Amino acid sequence: MLPYQSLEESEEALGRALSVAEKLWFQYSAQKLDFILHCHNILFVMLFYTLAPLPFVFIGLGWFKNMDKFKIQPKVNDCLSNMFKCYKHVMRTFVLVVGPLQVISYPTIQWTGIRTSLPLPSLSEVFWQIVVYFIIEDFSNYWIHRMLHTKWAYKKIHRVHHEYTAPIGLAAPYAHWAEILILGLPSFLGPALVPGHIVTYWLWIILRQLEAIETHSGYLLPWTPTKYIPFYGGAEYHDYHHFVGEQSKSNFASIFTYCDYIYGTNKGYRSHKQVIEKVKSL
Repeated sequence: MLPYQSLEESEEALGRALSVAEKLWFQYSAQKLDFILHCHNILFVMLFYTLAPLPFVFIGLGWFKNMDKFKIQPKVNDCLSNMFKCYKHVMRTFVLVVGPLQVISYPTIQWTGIRTSLPLPSLSEVFWQIVVYFIIEDFSNYWIHRMLHTKWAYKKIHRVHHEYTAPIGLAAPYAHWAEILILGLPSFLGPALVPGHIVTYWLWIILRQLEAIETHSGYLLPWTPTKYIPFYGGAEYHDYHHFVGEQSKSNFASIFTYCDYIYGTNKGYRSHKQVIEKVKSL
């Protein structure tokens, strides 16, 4: 909740006029408890998880035949009933696990210093904080993901996520409830180490989810971020990891490829790509 009773009072406290965005933020958040603003996260997660995969759902159901050529594993088809089963599983996990976690984690948000106050961060501040969050999440997620591929962790936890050997966008957060909790730590680590405004935190959660959906989409589309973002793995990179499954020793990174390159866990993927290229050349 903002410590100002009016726009005029907030402008006097800041010593300048509020921007349009700051006026909108004041009108929206002035009378809302910080706890309520924090709990917006679960609403954003559920909303974007419902909407963002829809284009891939329609493509997978054959609504756009001209898009079939971009499918990474063209021999594998999915049906609406299985997609809906996946959706229900994920939404149940969001409601029963992620929702309560959001509620009980509020003191941690306060402790780290993620703020709701004015002024709003500049666009450059938001951009560089998001970049840092992606790098921190990618590095820490890499090591946790490798741990999940140990024999015990895979059998007890991670195998659920690998039920999709040909991943679909809806299956990005399809996992054992324990994995959702464990991999939530890397996502929160960046904002905890480099705290910013809660608007930046919201944007980070949304972008991370959109990235995961694209990575699990099963389609190498012409506008894939792989073509524009250095070291970005993307759908084809992660699809190989699911294709190999339990025996995979490659492509553990969630976003970028540099960790797999540095620690030598991309050799299987590189060999696979070489074989594919040879077959194409023949």
